[in-house]
Amino acid sequence: MAPPTSADTNTRPLPDKELVSIADYVMDQTIHSDLAYSTARYCLMDALGCAFLALQYPQCKKLLGPILPGTQVSKGSRVPGTSFELDPILAAFNIGTMIRWLDFNDTWLAAEWGHPSDNLGAILAVADYQSQHQSPLLMREVLTAMIKAYEIQGILALENSFNRIGLDHVVLVKVASTAVATQLLGGSKQQVIDAVSQAWVDGQSLRTYRHAPNTGSRKSWAAGDATSRAVRLAWLTLQGEMGCPSILTAKNWGFYDVLFRGNVFRRERAYDAYVMENILFKISFPAEFHAQTAVECAIILHSQVIHQLDQIDKIILTTQESAIRIISKTGPLHNYADRDHCLQYMVAAALLKGDLKAHYYNDDFAKDPRIDFLREKMCVQEDTQFSQDYHHPDKRSIGNSIQIYFTNGTKTEKIAIEYPIGHQRRRKEGIPLLIEKFKENASTLFSSEKVEMLLALFKDQKKIEAMPVTQLMETLKL
Repeated sequence: MAPPTSADTNTRPLPDKELVSIADYVMDQTIHSDLAYSTARYCLMDALGCAFLALQYPQCKKLLGPILPGTQVSKGSRVPGTSFELDPILAAFNIGTMIRWLDFNDTWLAAEWGHPSDNLGAILAVADYQSQHQSPLLMREVLTAMIKAYEIQGILALENSFNRIGLDHVVLVKVASTAVATQLLGGSKQQVIDAVSQAWVDGQSLRTYRHAPNTGSRKSWAAGDATSRAVRLAWLTLQGEMGCPSILTAKNWGFYDVLFRGNVFRRERAYDAYVMENILFKISFPAEFHAQTAVECAIILHSQVIHQLDQIDKIILTTQESAIRIISKTGPLHNYADRDHCLQYMVAAALLKGDLKAHYYNDDFAKDPRIDFLREKMCVQEDTQFSQDYHHPDKRSIGNSIQIYFTNGTKTEKIAIEYPIGHQRRRKEGIPLLIEKFKENASTLFSSEKVEMLLALFKDQKKIEAMPVTQLMETLKL
């Protein structure tokens, strides 16, 4: 046998610079933005409200709780809205799944999109565990962890699209949650680097379950799964497990070569508080965010069409390229997840009801034959200006328009909306409605007295920042 002509160089490299940048930010950066802390308070309130509402859905509830029924965990992480106390890894799955289940939590749209409040699955589970077993934390530290997790996920999403190569955006939830969970658990900067490297090693989920013809309920628990994995990776690292310092850049075997088509991450903006300051809230209805303004348009048109549905000739719906690629569907819709990621279905339901509620995606509502009748009348087209403004760094609009034509030759006015009610540009208008959204969602679970107590708490920045994590988590128990 001929001797080998080459061999791998086994010199241990320095950590990839992106790993170091994340660790430096998480461990050393002081957040000075009052706006970011104020917005984080509302994000926490809103995410909890989404979790409470999700508990009304049996498909979500059946995935919650201990794996072995009756398992008791002494001083476990509390799962808000339930009586469960679980180990922090499983608690992260529970909390993350509840927050994400109805696609009603905050979001971020860029080259890659996602839902930064998904990270709260890891943050709340770890903060409650750490406060009970190691060192008590205040909610100020939770808000700081939120700002940093949002920033890591959102800044990496600005110029790097994972979904276009078939990877699901929850990769960034896992990376961000791993970083802040390791810090909250008392890890060192090196341990943050090691843990985050492990998050990239995982290889990441495919987006298959978000797209026709395989759209399914996994998209509702994928974020919970990512936050749970993040906590496990943080825990493993704190037990002394080593990292992979060149996980991104290693020739042939690194993330860039194996999964990112040889490209490297682009990041022109330094980590600070940009994402939290500019987060997008889903305020009025649980609709995939590319469709939010389309639903607003449909609600405006509801009164003009509801009494002449049979006279509709066509519905022209113009939107951004991203909406067409992600949520425009024809043909049968097989389940809740299929419907809440179908632009035409959401618009049809809003035209019929003048609103859009989570239960409109259920099988019984979807049987209404008028929904498919309206879907068949829709022609979805790209508005190139909407697409350009969607990516413009100073606009980041999410524009849609609808115009309806009738068989008698008449038509409605063209209703166009660029910025949804949850956009930063409409923040003053949106916050009172966000508070009402929380009140309505929390009322599905708690008494009116407890809801008012929670509202008063979330309206008081100083009070909630000074509150021990354990006190809030105890308050949120059912």
